[in-house]
Amino acid sequence: MNVERTSFVYVTFIAAAPEKVFDAITSAEVSARYWGHANVSDWKPGSRWEHVRNGGGTVELVGRVVEHTPPSRLVLSWVGRAQETEPEAYSRVTFDVIPYDGMTKLVVTHEDLIKGSGMEQGVSKGWPIVLSSLKSYLETGRGLDVFAKPKAA
Repeated sequence: MNVERTSFVYVTFIAAAPEKVFDAITSAEVSARYWGHANVSDWKPGSRWEHVRNGGGTVELVGRVVEHTPPSRLVLSWVGRAQETEPEAYSRVTFDVIPYDGMTKLVVTHEDLIKGSGMEQGVSKGWPIVLSSLKSYLETGRGLDVFAKPKAA
């Protein structure tokens, strides 16, 4: 069966050093502050990583560390915990952390998503607020409510 795939690329500029941005992505303690989830791994290529929700410890996403090159690049396989045994459900996330004239350019590429899947819908809504929260956290010390919903008109 041929499944149609899609990808997203998000770019944001953050007034913080690349090392701080990279650490914010890979530190369980820091990621929990702006993402609402802790990214947990030993970050060695081939190792498992888990995305653990704050306040309950539910593992919602899992995958493997494909590449770990601090402070410039992190590549992860990515799948919902319930689909962990389904190889076709996996997608791939690349974080490119680029020094940029006294700040950092963060490029997040999420590729190989099944078009029309719940994961595609989730990440297309999730990445913009997560990356905005990361930026806010690193620049002001306060992240956003990544679980906020739009107000009814």
